[in-house]
Amino acid sequence: MADGGSMNGSDFTPSVENARAFRDALGHFTTGVTVITIRGPAGPMGFTANSFSSLSMDPPLVLWSLAKSAGRYPHFAAAQHFSIHVLRAEQARLIERFHRSGAGFDGLEHDLTPQDVPVIPGALARFDCQQHATYEGGDHLIVVGRVQRVVANDGMPLVFSKGRMGRFSAAL
Repeated sequence: MADGGSMNGSDFTPSVENARAFRDALGHFTTGVTVITIRGPAGPMGFTANSFSSLSMDPPLVLWSLAKSAGRYPHFAAAQHFSIHVLRAEQARLIERFHRSGAGFDGLEHDLTPQDVPVIPGALARFDCQQHATYEGGDHLIVVGRVQRVVANDGMPLVFSKGRMGRFSAAL
């Protein structure tokens, strides 16, 4: 195992032909689940994402990425203000609501930030941001936000691993 390979797994160079295997391998990294929201041209918009990460403490920066193939890409790429909601375990139902053809904000109670961004009450944490920078990242746009306000609540996070949602359980 001097080359860093695994004893039981597969070893491959990512390519178009094995894109599913590459995606599955990435799924081994457990992430939280977020809903990112903006004020779109026709009202509130949101989408489910697990591409959220902290970037800098000073200044306070976070990042997320947006697929260029997404139908809502132009609106989210242009948004100067957005909110990132870290979902709690009990909010799993919001995933489908904000996934591709889900209901979105239709019939969902929400509040607005001073910048008119729709926010979902009860998230485990929320980061209200102003767009700081964007960067090309292959088939995605990397969006960096400067955090202007944080709302944090008690609870357990909703997590995503190997294509499934679940709860975090401390092992130690």
